[in-house]
Amino acid sequence: MNLRGSDVTYNPVFLAHLLVTLGGATLFVGEGKIDTTLKAALAADGVALAHYGDAATALAALPADARLLLDPKRVTLGLRERIAVPVVEAINPSTLLKSRKSDAEAAHIREAMRQDGAAMCEFYAWFEQALGRERITELTIDEKLSAARAKRPGFVGLSFSTIAGFNANGAMPHYRATPVSHAVIEGDGLLLIDSGGQYLGGTTDITRVWPIGTITDAHRRDYTLVLKGTMALSRTKFPRGTLSPMLDAIARAPLWEQGLEYGHGTGHGVGYFLNVHEGPQSISRRCPMRTWRWSPA
Repeated sequence: MNLRGSDVTYNPVFLAHLLVTLGGATLFVGEGKIDTTLKAALAADGVALAHYGDAATALAALPADARLLLDPKRVTLGLRERIAVPVVEAINPSTLLKSRKSDAEAAHIREAMRQDGAAMCEFYAWFEQALGRERITELTIDEKLSAARAKRPGFVGLSFSTIAGFNANGAMPHYRATPVSHAVIEGDGLLLIDSGGQYLGGTTDITRVWPIGTITDAHRRDYTLVLKGTMALSRTKFPRGTLSPMLDAIARAPLWEQGLEYGHGTGHGVGYFLNVHEGPQSISRRCPMRTWRWSPA
């Protein structure tokens, strides 16, 4: 629908159901979320509005000769049990449409990346000057980097909670510093900063690692192995239909050779001013396969 909302933290989406028929569509959404102007624009596009709680009733009232396509990963059991017509279980068609960015979307995303990069450069300039002169913690990094992003044109909010992890903390996927548990950036080691922003023109997700003080040979080795894997995957040409775990192995191969591993995925799709983790793209050894399946009512 190309609509955005604020029902979910960090993700500019709203809670709703959408029932699409051959003749139009019905958007089931909470009262007060759609203003008069938007309601008229949706009506002109053949989209009717209904209350969020009426979705189950509408599904139960589908004509007996109807067939319904639904994505089992996107529909609750309660809704599924109200459906009395034959069902086709398949990936939501909008998922594939969103994953293929248009030329206009790609251009806006590049601009969002430029703005995001400028914010990060502003933060890094402060960080290099302040390191060793001010008390900097993982919480400080979150505060300063978020403030730099907030100055950029089109900024709406963060795309996820900033991950600033120093030394051992940086080894924990999706780590989050808290006021009662965080590290001070001092001494020697590696600082990982995984952060991103939501802009009107796109969503960003950027990870960088900074050497603090004097790093070790093990630091250099591990960082270089990850770099080798990243470069190998980015340069890989592969035929259509290649499975995600096969590509994931290319990134991990340099680490495997040294008996090393990382306990999370390698890459994922990103939405267009939407969710920072958005499929179906996923480069991971555990990526589930999706198949089409017919099930009777």
